[in-house]
Amino acid sequence: MKPIRIATRKSRLALWQSNCVADQLRQQVPGIEVELLPMSTRGDEVLDRSLAEIGGKGLFLKELEVALLEDRADIAVHSLKDVPAEQPDGLILGAFLARADAGDLWISRDAVGPADLPAGRVVGSSSLRRISQLHAIRPDIEVIALRGNVETRIAAVQQGRVAATVLAAAGLNRLGIVPEGAIALSVEHWLPAPGQGIIAIQCRLDDRRVIDQLAGLNCPMTALQARCERAVVEALGGDCRMPLAAYADVRGSRLDLHARLGGLGGQLIDARVSGKSADAVMLGRSAAAQLLANGGKKILERLNLFPSP
Repeated sequence: MKPIRIATRKSRLALWQSNCVADQLRQQVPGIEVELLPMSTRGDEVLDRSLAEIGGKGLFLKELEVALLEDRADIAVHSLKDVPAEQPDGLILGAFLARADAGDLWISRDAVGPADLPAGRVVGSSSLRRISQLHAIRPDIEVIALRGNVETRIAAVQQGRVAATVLAAAGLNRLGIVPEGAIALSVEHWLPAPGQGIIAIQCRLDDRRVIDQLAGLNCPMTALQARCERAVVEALGGDCRMPLAAYADVRGSRLDLHARLGGLGGQLIDARVSGKSADAVMLGRSAAAQLLANGGKKILERLNLFPSP
């Protein structure tokens, strides 16, 4: 049996996720050998500018995808929220692991929530989605760019360089480094990035051996959520840089989707759709159409993310 070679980023979280996939593969395919191939990506290397400035979250993937296309790796493991809606020719997302906590955590030195943070305090974030939602509830708070791995961003709070930051709950829980006093931001009111909390496995479209081996790792409910939320991204242009949030709640045969597009100055546009979970992609496209019709097109044009007529 040929070994499975996993292309992965070098961060501690990326390695945790890839080892999680490796362990599940060993359980599903007895006797299989799994090798990790850690790689550095441009998204990891350029930390002095926001992702929006240097090309979006897709920069965390390119080197891994090239390794797949050149047959130097068999699969690549990604945080789904970093994966653009459109896949490169020859590649597919072959499986989605069961979703972890999809929400964000508010991290501050004194466990002070966003509503109680004194005016004028500085919050660190480079996510347009998080910045727009924060400005909507606290226009009197300053936000500065803050990038790097999760440990680096937590350290910025602990050292007093920023008063607070917002991080994905899934990553901190996976690493076991949730700071004391962290406050969960409910997905009912503070929406996550599309696909947040989901580990996605990418492989070659024509690699039937690997596709079959991944089948046992795929979580059907998570796959529905992924397809629905990513349909919103795709319908709006597939750009990971846009201040877009979405969360699909699947309960049996029913799916409820809440999507949100943020504008400059704290403007938020929301869309809610419900229907059959089997219609996940159609529901995602419907939510995107609502966002565009209710002012989203103007927001994306101002951000140079939607072509003017």
